[in-house]
Amino acid sequence: MSVVIPASAVLLDMDGTLVDSSAVVERIWGDWAREHGLDPAEVYPVVHGRRGWQSMAILLPERDTAVNHADNRRLLERETREVEGIVEIAGAGELLRSLADIPHALVTSASLELARARMAAAGLGMPAQAVTAESVTASKPHPEGFLAGAAVLGVEPGECVAFEDSHAGVAAAKAAGMRVIGVGAAAAGHGADWSVADLAGVHVSGRGAGFEITLDHVL
Repeated sequence: MSVVIPASAVLLDMDGTLVDSSAVVERIWGDWAREHGLDPAEVYPVVHGRRGWQSMAILLPERDTAVNHADNRRLLERETREVEGIVEIAGAGELLRSLADIPHALVTSASLELARARMAAAGLGMPAQAVTAESVTASKPHPEGFLAGAAVLGVEPGECVAFEDSHAGVAAAKAAGMRVIGVGAAAAGHGADWSVADLAGVHVSGRGAGFEITLDHVL
């Protein structure tokens, strides 16, 4: 079944949506989990879509915030260096090219440096507008990042369509009042309005603020 969605702007998550960084994330956060006596399988769902130090606060609630920030800086340095195994989600490059003349922005919990490193590793162009960890005070599932993305594009949140894959990301976009296209098999269970396996069947027609997104195969 195909779906046609009118929109005025697109907001895009990065990890799991445009970029498959799961190999790197699982390696680095798996090491961190074992260092702290945690089960990596229970850590991965928490860290996905959130900033590192906020994930640490959830996983180690008794630990001092300053320690979390210092630990997060260490992990960010490693994440920025280690990009082997990062690839694009199918169709991501073509989608970004089709958005060239359409208002769009990246909205990610990653730092700007990390976002640039991962997008480059996947062979993807970095959108001109990006809301990164440095841009906001609250991480997903808080809507601040998506609201900031809509504001920088000059578009009302309700006129935006967000692409997300994580539970925290979908919740953030919905809280911002946006329609959400979930990417990946699990996205439908996170409350996305529509879900697709990847971006290969996503097409954009039109230019400027009046365009349509067509989803060839909705899950």
